[in-house]
Amino acid sequence: MGRNPSIKGCSHENIARPPLAAASLCALLAAASAPSVAASTSYYATLSGAAEDTPNASPGMGAAIVTFDLSAHLLNLDVSFISLAGLNTAAHIHCCNLTPSSGLAGVATETPSFGGFPTGVSGGMYSMMYDTSLASNWNPAFMAAHGGTTAGAEAAFSAGLNAGAAYLNIHSTAYPAGELRGFLITAVPEPAQWGMLLLGVPAVLVLALALARRRRD
Repeated sequence: MGRNPSIKGCSHENIARPPLAAASLCALLAAASAPSVAASTSYYATLSGAAEDTPNASPGMGAAIVTFDLSAHLLNLDVSFISLAGLNTAAHIHCCNLTPSSGLAGVATETPSFGGFPTGVSGGMYSMMYDTSLASNWNPAFMAAHGGTTAGAEAAFSAGLNAGAAYLNIHSTAYPAGELRGFLITAVPEPAQWGMLLLGVPAVLVLALALARRRRD
């Protein structure tokens, strides 16, 4: 997939019922092993069908924590989702919307989907760190639109994230254009928002706590 061999990922694919301890351990290890860099910025999203550009009635929900360090060329993803109406087919980060927190934008990250992201399932967990200095980790169209270089793609992506003009989208067989979506923002979601997810995805709590602990270190 064109990743730096020293950057590792961990994913868990089947959580039709509450995640097993192995899923929590996987998320915890992935979060704990990722380097903490002062220049990095974390962005958060709660994912829902209601947040799609054409809202849908999906029973699914999800959460994402994305950390980007422009100077170190590192993009870290931690995503959990459950109860999709269909089976997952792909997931991406889209950037950059003309109007923050609304509308549609093209795919910015790796295509056709995040490498190793759970597919063919209604719920799962995903952790991965990308080396954004590698062209293979960007959508070629996004890179071409920003000078044809990874540096141009990184700069545009960083600006989009900071402007609230980037979103994470999960596509499924029930909603090919996108079943769950959430705009990435720097403000940590309110406890009530995460609480809804924690009722169905206990491992998200482990993940959130692990990430918070890592970023305080």
